[in-house]
Amino acid sequence: MDTTIESYMLLSSVIFVIGAIGFLVRRNVLVQLMSIELMLNSVNLLLVSFNRLHTGNMVGQAFAFFIIAVAAAEVAVGLAIVLQLYRLRGAVNSDDATTLRH
Repeated sequence: MDTTIESYMLLSSVIFVIGAIGFLVRRNVLVQLMSIELMLNSVNLLLVSFNRLHTGNMVGQAFAFFIIAVAAAEVAVGLAIVLQLYRLRGAVNSDDATTLRH
């Protein structure tokens, strides 16, 4: 069974749309962070799949590696903000995030 670049693009697009809908619809900050991770992972899948077309060039995989590193930093900062929000409000809704300004 031979997979083509179009199948990877379709899968990546579906994962990205699921992440975008999850981010826009849900109010829970943890679910929004997971949705952002889905979107970043769909971009990684697309970069690595395009890298399969150009076997001698490893630029796509290098970009995917940096996206993974940025995603790890984003999760660390986002989780710290979520924990602070939970300590202040007792809930992790994105509507309550304006209370962190004070």
